[in-house]
Amino acid sequence: MFVSGLRWCCWCYAIFFIASSSHAAESIRGGFGKVDITHYEAGPVSDPLHARALVLEVMQKRYVIISLDVVALERIGPLPANFLANLRDELQKRFQIEPENVLVNTSHCHGISAPDVLEKTITAVALAMEDIEPVRLGVGVGKEDRISQNRRLLLKSGREADYRHAYSLPPDEEIEGIGPIDPDVTVLKVVAHNESLKGIVYHFACHPIQGTPSGGNTADITGYASKVIEDQLGTDSVALFLQGCGGDINPIGYKEYAQPREAEKLGNLLALTALKTTKEIEMVESPSFSWKHKMVAVPLADLGPTIATIEEAREQLVNSIQGTTLNFKEFQKLLQTQGLFQEYPTSDKGAYLHQQEQQREWLKKLDEDNRNHVRAYLNNIYTMESISRLQTNLKLLRMHQQEIAAIPARTLDVEMVGLRVGPLKLISFPGELTVRIGLELKQRVPGTLMVCGYSNGYIYYAPTATQLANRGYAQEDSDCLLAPHWQDVFEQAALELVK
Repeated sequence: MFVSGLRWCCWCYAIFFIASSSHAAESIRGGFGKVDITHYEAGPVSDPLHARALVLEVMQKRYVIISLDVVALERIGPLPANFLANLRDELQKRFQIEPENVLVNTSHCHGISAPDVLEKTITAVALAMEDIEPVRLGVGVGKEDRISQNRRLLLKSGREADYRHAYSLPPDEEIEGIGPIDPDVTVLKVVAHNESLKGIVYHFACHPIQGTPSGGNTADITGYASKVIEDQLGTDSVALFLQGCGGDINPIGYKEYAQPREAEKLGNLLALTALKTTKEIEMVESPSFSWKHKMVAVPLADLGPTIATIEEAREQLVNSIQGTTLNFKEFQKLLQTQGLFQEYPTSDKGAYLHQQEQQREWLKKLDEDNRNHVRAYLNNIYTMESISRLQTNLKLLRMHQQEIAAIPARTLDVEMVGLRVGPLKLISFPGELTVRIGLELKQRVPGTLMVCGYSNGYIYYAPTATQLANRGYAQEDSDCLLAPHWQDVFEQAALELVK
């Protein structure tokens, strides 16, 4: 996971590097850099992708926070193999930035980066190095609740389902509630000592997968937001986005079909909130600074029993499908007439009244038979939709069971970083953390906290222990390597890192 030149003993000795608990503001130096990493030969481009970097220098030690407009650092997405290790190797050689002092966060947009993304990312850091000067810092938190929605649906059965384009939603009558969002937009403001604004680091929990009407390559919501912020701040300021606990957060309108999906509108709203928050921030005098790095062994799941249970549930659904007299054409006709003319669907009212007088209410009998036929056909449709959800998530479970089986240990070593700058605390983790992970940790950590998933690696989704009891019925629970008690291990490490 680390660069080849770093000995394992360094990990053991330098699990933490902690700068002095309190340094004068003049002892913190910082600079920003930004480089376009778009793959312009991969097809139409709606808006560019970027690598953005913030280098901080404290007590002659250098630290770098990098944001990439890509889906992930490994396992999925366009980045070349060993990207993070190679990046750390080069940053150590060229700029004397120790590997444990590198934090790389991906926005999780689904854009396509250029083949030379590694060298372009290094260039972004080089520009940040050239930009270094004494800086002052400030922190603020805004609220943005107009652009995101929790993708998990709470069902009356006690199960949970989720919004995906891979399958349909459950029927409305089965849905009882929906999960929460995290509206916090947390901003770290960085200014030079002449009060010029060098840039901001802003943090939000979202899934930037809205897309654009043209379907072109895009940095999506957060890419548009950063552009608006940078245009408004001017003077070459950089807006570096850090992804939060967005694992189960969708953009508003993600499953709408009446109009094209448009990330720019949502990005503009996020930008306005970040700009308003930035404007209201008061700078901190003499902020303390610490940076800790830790390897954590998270437990892996045994997915075999879950796979067997879901296969059995799928088989029961398959066996419940019953033949009906209707085909789709006749079903559609009956459904439409019964919906439009609920009391008299088959004929005019006079015909029904005539039969009533003759004591031959055959039309009513026919209507009841037809309603039963429609209900039976609908039940088959809903059953097939349930099967499609289970089948899709079964593929994920089987894929991950194979990956887990190839890992000799029952744990997976992952990186976590804990950063403290004045009143701001930051925790990183390489998984797609669901929103409740961040919300619950914020309740336990005093002050302002950024919880950043998608950082220094990628290990798929990281849902709560409760959500993992729902495996097979939602993507976040099925597209996951972790055992339920991973959350306890994570939270304990997180609390240690921000002490």
